[in-house]
Amino acid sequence: MKGHVYKPNCKCPKDQKKCSCGALWGFIVDVGTNPKTGKRKQKFKGGFSRRADAEKALADFLSELARHGFKDPTNALFKDVAEEWLEYYSVNGSVKESTIRVRRHEIARLNDYFEYLKIKDITKRDYQLALNKLAKKFANTTVSGAHSTGRMIFKYAMKFDMLTNDPTEYAAIPRSKKTIEQIEGREEIPKYLEKESLAKLLETAKEKGLERDFEIFTVLAYSGMRAGELCALKWSDVDFEENRISITKTTYNPRNNHVLYKLHPPKTKNSIRTIEMDEEVMSILKNYRAWQNEFRMRYKDIYHEGGFVFATVNKHKGYPELVKQVDIRMDRLLKLSGLNQDLTPHSLRHTHTSLLAEAGVSLEQIMDRLGHGDDEVTKLIYLHVTKPRKKEASQKFSELMRSLR
Repeated sequence: MKGHVYKPNCKCPKDQKKCSCGALWGFIVDVGTNPKTGKRKQKFKGGFSRRADAEKALADFLSELARHGFKDPTNALFKDVAEEWLEYYSVNGSVKESTIRVRRHEIARLNDYFEYLKIKDITKRDYQLALNKLAKKFANTTVSGAHSTGRMIFKYAMKFDMLTNDPTEYAAIPRSKKTIEQIEGREEIPKYLEKESLAKLLETAKEKGLERDFEIFTVLAYSGMRAGELCALKWSDVDFEENRISITKTTYNPRNNHVLYKLHPPKTKNSIRTIEMDEEVMSILKNYRAWQNEFRMRYKDIYHEGGFVFATVNKHKGYPELVKQVDIRMDRLLKLSGLNQDLTPHSLRHTHTSLLAEAGVSLEQIMDRLGHGDDEVTKLIYLHVTKPRKKEASQKFSELMRSLR
């Protein structure tokens, strides 16, 4: 049996001697020939951080193969193939951990219908019926995610000769019809703060907030950035000369442990952006940086020198703040302000959208500032806020025509 170790998803140039893209090691083994197609059958296993680990796993697999022979992959259960695919998918250095977690959740939803079925026995009808049932329980985006994962699993199975027909081919996600309320424009508008309420929130943060509350929520409100982007912000991203902030990363910390943080690229390519900031906000940040520098010097022996703007000041000094803590801080301020406690830090993005729209900024400019390529929520808020302007345009047109009579 032939086999070798390699990095299946390495993005580095072929002439580059040392890998720098973060791809993991795996091995692939020829385990025979498909009698129907004449193509070779292969077994893949990945997820190894070191070449030596992949080589040992390959040797163990070949030894096991020599003793017991190879199990026909066409008899594999869906749940086992899904887990094998996820391992294969995970070794791609460009896939974020948060994405892998989402894929695992989507596999769990598919397992509700296929878990103990042999993958070769799942038909196109079976798969479509599963999508139909999912559509009755979950939102369209959730079903779309599960379908995307399903397609990748079955393509993987096809690639390694576990089946000859792809049951996801021609499958379609059921689309729910819009209600009369939605058609008539009475869709629920995402919650956000009016400008007077925002001013009240920031005033409360300044007068009664915890350490750094005023700076945190001022930057969120005036930039429209996501909470994860705020927590990942470094001083090197802040340009005081040009009054700009660059968004190039976000924090990933599913265990909510300050020390175990990771920095990932932002949500989408459009999320990588530069935000023009108000001089007053930049002045607030300058004063805050001076305070932070004094704090760093005071605790220099234990301070985590990561260069984070909103670094913690408690037990794990210097580490990036948790998104969860930003949520907790905002909830406290909303209570003190007597404002709607259903609001979250993300509501400040919606608030930013509404106030920009009210100020006459175009939808295209707003989406560019927020890092959106296309976003229905942003459009919904924009259309809601600018509705009076449409009436004004109609009135001006009528007045113009009347003047011609």
